[in-house]
Amino acid sequence: MSDKKKKHDKAKPEQPSEVREEQPRQEEPPREEAPRQEPPKDDSAEKLAAAEDKYLRLAAEYDNYRKRTAKEKEAIWSDAKAQTVTAFLPVYDNLERALKQETADDAFKKGVEMTMKGLRDALTNLGVEVIPAMGETFDPNRHNAVMHVEDESAGENTIVDVFQQGFICGEKVIRFAMVKVAN
Repeated sequence: MSDKKKKHDKAKPEQPSEVREEQPRQEEPPREEAPRQEPPKDDSAEKLAAAEDKYLRLAAEYDNYRKRTAKEKEAIWSDAKAQTVTAFLPVYDNLERALKQETADDAFKKGVEMTMKGLRDALTNLGVEVIPAMGETFDPNRHNAVMHVEDESAGENTIVDVFQQGFICGEKVIRFAMVKVAN
């Protein structure tokens, strides 16, 4: 042997061979076998049906959104128009009172009539109509009864006097007509 090997052998003391005692093995609980997976089926038809269903639901949702926003837009426009008309109603009332007054100046009277006609035309162009009242049957959805009178010549629940004109835009009442009702 060479010197290096001898030195190396001396560095490692020889270890007696140990006898290993076998330890009893702990038995592992039986493993549950994973369910056998069947080979993947060709489920492209199912995927196609799911994608089509998703597409149809999305299209229906978009259609509902479009209808809802159109309805909201129309409601906002109607409310804004009603507020604007409401702001001009005192002017209408003042012009109506001015027309009922007698005046010696025909030019002044003609000017007030032209102004009133212009205001009525503007309201008509906006779709605003005067609520018919005089001689009509009282309708609590369109008229506001401020007085009752017993009058045998007028029918029951008939409007005999109008104190303030009412206005309607479509089906929305902007201002109720203030009236006197007979019987």
